[in-house]
Amino acid sequence: MSGSEDRDLGMHRNITRRDFVNGVGVAIGGSLVAPAWSSAREGTSDASQAQEYYPPALTGMRGSHAGSFEVAHALRDGNSWTDVADTGERYDMVVVGGGLSGLSAAYFFLTSAGRGARVLVLDNHDDFGGHAKRNEMTYRGRTLMLNGGTSYLESVRQFSTVAGTLLAAIGIDVERGIATSVAGMGFYRSLGLRNATFFAKEVFGEDRLVKGRGARAGTGSRGWADWLAQTPLSPDARRDIARLYDDGANPDYMPGLSDVDKKERLARISYRDFLLDLARVHPDVIPFFDDRPKGSFCVGIDAYPALYGWAQGYPGFQGMNLEPLPRVGPLSQIGGGQHGRESEWNHGDDLYLPDGNATVARLLVRAMIPDALPGTSLDDSITSRLAYDRIDRADSDARIRLNSTAVSVRHLGDPDVAREVEITYVRGGKAERVRADHCVMACYNGVIPHLVSEMSDEQSAALMYGVKMANVYTNVLIRNWTAFANLGISGASAPGMYHTGVRLGRSVQFGAYQPSTSPDDAMILHMSRSPCAPGRPKKEQHRIGRADLLATTFETFERNIRDQLGRTLQGGGFDPARDIEAITVNRWPHGYAYSYDTLNDPIEWALFAPDDRPCVIGRRRFGRISIANSDAAASTHTDSAIDEAHRAAREQLVARSRARRRASESDLLPSR
Repeated sequence: MSGSEDRDLGMHRNITRRDFVNGVGVAIGGSLVAPAWSSAREGTSDASQAQEYYPPALTGMRGSHAGSFEVAHALRDGNSWTDVADTGERYDMVVVGGGLSGLSAAYFFLTSAGRGARVLVLDNHDDFGGHAKRNEMTYRGRTLMLNGGTSYLESVRQFSTVAGTLLAAIGIDVERGIATSVAGMGFYRSLGLRNATFFAKEVFGEDRLVKGRGARAGTGSRGWADWLAQTPLSPDARRDIARLYDDGANPDYMPGLSDVDKKERLARISYRDFLLDLARVHPDVIPFFDDRPKGSFCVGIDAYPALYGWAQGYPGFQGMNLEPLPRVGPLSQIGGGQHGRESEWNHGDDLYLPDGNATVARLLVRAMIPDALPGTSLDDSITSRLAYDRIDRADSDARIRLNSTAVSVRHLGDPDVAREVEITYVRGGKAERVRADHCVMACYNGVIPHLVSEMSDEQSAALMYGVKMANVYTNVLIRNWTAFANLGISGASAPGMYHTGVRLGRSVQFGAYQPSTSPDDAMILHMSRSPCAPGRPKKEQHRIGRADLLATTFETFERNIRDQLGRTLQGGGFDPARDIEAITVNRWPHGYAYSYDTLNDPIEWALFAPDDRPCVIGRRRFGRISIANSDAAASTHTDSAIDEAHRAAREQLVARSRARRRASESDLLPSR
């Protein structure tokens, strides 16, 4: 791109940009100034002890940020640390990984082990929460927030008893939360703003924003054919898309087969192949649908089972006379559902918080370290500033140690009878060790074999089977959102573009938090990206996507963001050089947990969750080490992370109880 085009986009503007040069985080000034600690002390062993330390306010490259992954990559590549300082610290439990599963495991253990129990949580990032991160952005004295990862509590009424009870225990009233978030999420509709689709010239031949969405003919609103006539799609594509949505125009593409046989065949072909080979649509149709599964599966329709498409309401199956899934039964979880919800007949209500599930992480920290987050309720937690200098104090029963990457976890002695586990981590470039009676590995399960070398080959292979899905949550602060109001839209999907679309940030109000409600006010826009490699097996696509994210500079992200917003909102008066104030790119090379699907894994693993799945073999208790994380359930859902934490903590509590009983019985034996 030429220098003049860059200038038109605003690449010259002095907004806050944080990128990394030779592996070192760099802050460049701007309207949102990074805290002093970030440039002077970030990555040092005592950075998080500074009173001004506050990661949620950082912009630029976040998520898997510079400094969070280099040690782990060095470990993977064979590096070792022999000069290890013994801190002399001893804990009842050490948790490796400070995401929602790790924090939950710490909470479950701490609240069950009895008074005086001590827990340490280690995390490689500069903030806790794992993918449940908060992004705060300030413009002219007003601070707005949005999720930087895990977005919402999905079908929250259908969570397990364990997960639902935990939410209540830390202060989340689910019914009140649903009512509040539902009201907020309807705000843009109350203004008459609708969704739209932006057709990009590099995909469809010309740039065109088309408002609304098609509807089936005869529903009282204009049909798909009328809507499609406004798009730059080819006549063949418009004809075939309209046909796919016409209930009477789709025959049975598998005549003569039973319902079970049809579903099994659909499980074995992609939705792309269903469209091309069975529905026989024109190839120009494929780009229109290709991005649809990326929000949940991080792949396009070439790696998305047709059976999932049917279960999730994609068009083209109307004439196949497939029997609805039973209201209660294993198949009702098809298409990614992992927490027992019967999603195909009653999806259930979702709970949206201003910062996504970062609030859950913050409330877990408050429950264990009360003075780290002032207040006593969900409402006051939203706007309370968390004191990071209070989360790792020697006098606290619970400690959270950030910027600390575990490199070794080993039993002191035979794992079957050992009484202690030694955990070595690297912080500020120096290796340190602590000891614990018990350990929960709540980190990415695929890295555990590199940390726990004593494990069997079978368990190690099982832990490394899944490949996390790579994704990006991008948040953009703009001066105002008049362009959206002028266009009459609240967001626009963008098939085939760098980001799959853009939408206005959520307008939910909890407590004193005031979202942006006037188009003249500042707004955080949300964009997402799932880099993949169409045509390759799913796991290979995830690996390629991971490499893509780690190799992409912030400058490349910024240029694509500015270009896409400028083109999408051009008709509303948006100027990317003038209106963008800050950008936060939350990149997650190891994003969602790997979930089994019917194209790449044994069909039973995806549909019926048997015990021979790698996640079950991999999560087996290993002496005084248990394994949590949503990876252990092969699920992307928050309640799975909580449930796996509960199981792991329970395993170690049982081991603790038995060890204490044996010790007590030994004391009662007569001396010789």
